Amino acid sequence: MNVYEIQGPGGIDALARTERPMPAPGAGEVLVRVRASSINYRDLSTVEDPVSRGLALPLIPNSDGAGEVVEVGAGVTRWVPGDRVMGTFFQRWTDGTITPEAMASALGGAIDGVLAEYAVLGEDGVVAIPDHLSFEEAATLPCAGVTAWNCLIEQGRMKPGDTVLLLGTGGVSVMALQLAVMGGARTIVTSSSDDKLARARDLGAAETINYRTRPDWEQAVLEITGGHGVDQVVEVGGAGTLEKSVAATRVAGTVSLIGVLTGGSVNPTAVMRKSIRLQGVYVGSRRMFEDLNAAMSRSGLRPVIDRAFGFDEAPEAYRTMRDAGHFGKLVVTIG
Repeated sequence: MNVYEIQGPGGIDALARTERPMPAPGAGEVLVRVRASSINYRDLSTVEDPVSRGLALPLIPNSDGAGEVVEVGAGVTRWVPGDRVMGTFFQRWTDGTITPEAMASALGGAIDGVLAEYAVLGEDGVVAIPDHLSFEEAATLPCAGVTAWNCLIEQGRMKPGDTVLLLGTGGVSVMALQLAVMGGARTIVTSSSDDKLARARDLGAAETINYRTRPDWEQAVLEITGGHGVDQVVEVGGAGTLEKSVAATRVAGTVSLIGVLTGGSVNPTAVMRKSIRLQGVYVGSRRMFEDLNAAMSRSGLRPVIDRAFGFDEAPEAYRTMRDAGHFGKLVVTIG
């Protein structure tokens, strides 16, 4: 079968397309014909710097894939050939709090990912694709979709009428925008691009802020909320934006920290004084994924795909991710 491998340092230019023997599912496993794989910032970081992460190479990148089951191993009862499925980011996190064992089962990091024609996944490490979604749409959900759900619903306990601040218009932020609008929340979106902000408004964003023309965007958020601050923030920037996010959050609000896109340092004083709940979020469990899928099935919600690439174009998809000009998700179609 055809796969892409990280074989060593060298970044995107060193990403190798090669062949591996066709895998076979063992007991409790399923063989999935991968039809699409989406790219996350985490996948780009892994490709660009695998050595410092201490990864076992060669490694197939990418956590997010969707396809159909073609063979099941001994003892498998949850799936049959022909089922349309998505892999879970963590193969061994079904429910409850995350554990070290679960973290050691992350696709495209601790273990081989899904940028390949076929992948062997655990019986408990796949979920059904909502009927209304294509393989490409489904492939956007395992990381970005579950992360957005975990931030807003699991951690933030979002309610209709809440105000949510979303930084940027990448995969997690756009999915969070869609979920927040679906749930009746008021959304504020930041970006450096007026065109992207216009697209965010088309998706239901109530307010938008261009942080290049308004670098004190946290003050703009406070103005919009009458000085009160937002109920929660999906924080993708990291240390470089965290203090502004805390300033823009109400007393006893929630900041879900999922990204490290910017450098800088953090002064924890405001977190303490405002009794902010600062929660690190690393994707989510299979149960959260199933809850997300149920909500999407009921609402008919479809993820936003900026661009789809062919399998031969996978390196270009990573370069597009690095250029950060996309809105929503980037997907590689396989086969």
